[in-house]
Amino acid sequence: MIDVRLLRSDPEGVRASLARRGAPLLLQQIDEATAFDAGLRDISAERDSLRSSINELSKQVAGLRRDGQDAEAEQAMTTSRSLGDTERVLQAEFDRVNAQLRDALLSIPNFPHVDAPDGAGDHDNPVVKGPIGLASHFPDHQRVPHWDTATELGILDNERATKISGAMFTMQRGLGATLSRALCQFALDQNADAFEEIRPPSLVTTATLTATGHLPKFADEAYAIERDDLWTIPTAEVPLTSLHAGEILDEAVLPVRLMAYTPCYRREAGAAGRDTRGMLRSHEFDKVEILAISTPEQAPTLLQELVARAESLMVQLELPYRIIEICTGDMGASHHRSFDIEVYAPGCDAWLEVSSVSWFTDYQARRADIRFKRTGQKGTEIAHTLNGSALAVPRVWAAIMENHRQADGSVRIPDVLRPYMRGATEIRPR
Repeated sequence: MIDVRLLRSDPEGVRASLARRGAPLLLQQIDEATAFDAGLRDISAERDSLRSSINELSKQVAGLRRDGQDAEAEQAMTTSRSLGDTERVLQAEFDRVNAQLRDALLSIPNFPHVDAPDGAGDHDNPVVKGPIGLASHFPDHQRVPHWDTATELGILDNERATKISGAMFTMQRGLGATLSRALCQFALDQNADAFEEIRPPSLVTTATLTATGHLPKFADEAYAIERDDLWTIPTAEVPLTSLHAGEILDEAVLPVRLMAYTPCYRREAGAAGRDTRGMLRSHEFDKVEILAISTPEQAPTLLQELVARAESLMVQLELPYRIIEICTGDMGASHHRSFDIEVYAPGCDAWLEVSSVSWFTDYQARRADIRFKRTGQKGTEIAHTLNGSALAVPRVWAAIMENHRQADGSVRIPDVLRPYMRGATEIRPR
């Protein structure tokens, strides 16, 4: 969440920055949060004044009793009890308004970076690099949708996945399943030089999902296990971010670099009939995430590094790609600056997002209470967080099926994946 102190010290700056997101309702939310904060400070001042009076009366009572002035002491105690009743009412009001302020702050998005492009939606996202590796012409055998190719090869069986679990689930078979696993291991191996591998739980608490900004805003997109107050993770970003929740880190250990392979679960509410064929959109998929916790000064360089790492995987997989920067009107609520990597799928004739890399400043870390202490200085600061999809399996898998399809209908396995494919160099019908 944003720093509430900014609402007090620079309210117009807050409004101007968030106005770039193009959501008029935000300005009303800012006004509400500002009003709650002002009310909270008034209540706090009155409550603290009462507490001071109660403490002073307690001292007077002790002195009066020592002097044998019992009647005066009893009168002072009566006054103190009355003030105590009022103080308890004020405390209850403080708790109520404080909860309202927190709810209001949780609904306010992060500030866009000054260099983030302005825009109303995804159509305004500029291409900042590429296209790279995009052929001027694709032969007919590469213009076949991956779902047709994969079904013919016997490596995609969504019909049985639907029978088992319902609509919008996928199932890979044979070398198709091996390819999915190979992609994950490849992504982990490529980032093992600098990132510690974690295998976090796939179920998290409400507090953990709130820390990354997925709650309350995206509750409808998440799968809840209400009986246990747990949620399935939509991305490994969620548990990795909270790994150091409530902790104070030494500046010397920053940046903390983590990576994880996990399954990811998303309801994809409102996606029915849109990009739901084949592997393009599903309720469950595998992904490798890379994440960093840093100082504010380290974050800009880390952002570029995460983008470069995700880009490198697309180069090695021999896929045509481009990099776009996300404009203010399309930016996620927690995001400060974001870049997407898209690969071209000739069979779908579409650019597919395969990686999203984002810098969150202190927005997530403030929710999770992740702090760091600078060497030789007093006090602590809120850390910055960044993360990126090193590789999300479904769309990369689909792009391989289409870009590496051969004239005879088989699919060539990219060279970098062959060590993970049990000797297979191509996928042919079973």
